[in-house]
Formats: sequence, structure tokens, C-alpha cells
Amino acid sequence: MTSQNIFSSGAARSGAVAIAIGLSLALAGCNSGGSPGPGASSSPVAAETPTATATPTPTPTPSAVYKPADATGPAQNVPVPVLPEVAKTETKEGAEAFTKYWFSVLSYSYETGDASLFESISPTPCEACQKVSKVVKDWHSEGRWLVGGKISTPVANTTFIKAENGTYQMAVQVHQEPLSYIRADGTVARTDPQAADQGNLLVLKYRGDGWSVVELGNIVG
Repeated sequence: MTSQNIFSSGAARSGAVAIAIGLSLALAGCNSGGSPGPGASSSPVAAETPTATATPTPTPTPSAVYKPADATGPAQNVPVPVLPEVAKTETKEGAEAFTKYWFSVLSYSYETGDASLFESISPTPCEACQKVSKVVKDWHSEGRWLVGGKISTPVANTTFIKAENGTYQMAVQVHQEPLSYIRADGTVARTDPQAADQGNLLVLKYRGDGWSVVELGNIVG
């Protein structure tokens, strides 16, 4: 099992993405001229200078701004983690990249309360993963949210030795920020102090469609 911090919870996401509407403007120029009447002496007539066409100024597209959770409300517009291309390969680099991605998805789940992406890369065999998912979803029900709790992985490495059952072991240093649990009425239910970084063991398996987590636990000793 991971540290107590790792199995705490996340913050809810809200906010809509603004849509920008671009406007374009075209101005047409015109020319006019004259010709002398019958019997009249010819005199040159200057043509009007064409009106210059205005170049439309592009309207900037506003992007949704990320806002971390605080005492006034849950997080908004939390960026969804993106799986690196190398993390799709059955290589040492791929396993390490996927591991970092997995913990970023876990952090996203804590912050938003949305565990669907986390569950898709942590299938049923991972009991610890199921417990994490349940805590995340339970805490974010009934208007509650979390402040803090972001997860980062300073170190993730592996010997990349494939076990007989087809799994690989990943050693991961996990850092999680302190957590404050906020009730729906805005009062603080509990605040966890900053914990020391934890050594975690992640057991991965590669299938035709990519990596998934089989087991999660602490490194002992």
C-alpha cells in the first residue's frame, strides 16, 4: 500500500471553456473617371485612389485558466495528463514514462474527483488502485473537495527485467503536497501535514494496447 497521503483524495473540477468568435471585415475600393463631351477640348481626369483594404485583426482565443482548489472552492480547468508517445512502447524508457504518467493521472483524480481515466489504466487486479479510486469518488460526493494533495514523482526507474508472469517492477519516489479536506459548507474537516517522500513499488504489465498497473505497494527496507 502507498502512504496515507497517497490514499487521501482530490479536488473537483469546474468551469467552462470559453469560445471565441472571430470577425472578418472586407472593404471594397472603387474607381471613377470622365470623358470629354462632343466638341469639347480634352482634359485629363485623375482617377480616384483605390480605398485600401483593411486587414482583419485576429481575435485571440481565450483559454480556460487553471485555478487550484482553495478554501473558497474546488479546482477549475485542471489540465488532463497526456500520455507520452514513448510510454506506449514496451521499453525501459516506455515503462518509466508510463509510471510518471500514471501518478500524474492519480494526482488529476485527487484534484478533480474524476477517476475514470485512472481506472482505465488501473484494471481490476490492482486492489490498492481500487481503494484509491473509491476514496477519490466518495470524498468528492455531496459537494466536498480537497485543497492541495498534488503528486509528483522525482524518481521512477526499473531494471526492466521481465518476470515469468510477464510483469515489470518500477521503483518510484513519490512526493505529495499536504491535504486539507473541505466540507460542502467550506469548513475544514481535516488537514494532513507534509509527509516525507515515499518509496513505492509499481508492478506493470504490457499488453497489446499498452501498459497497465497490476499492483501498487510500498518499498520496505
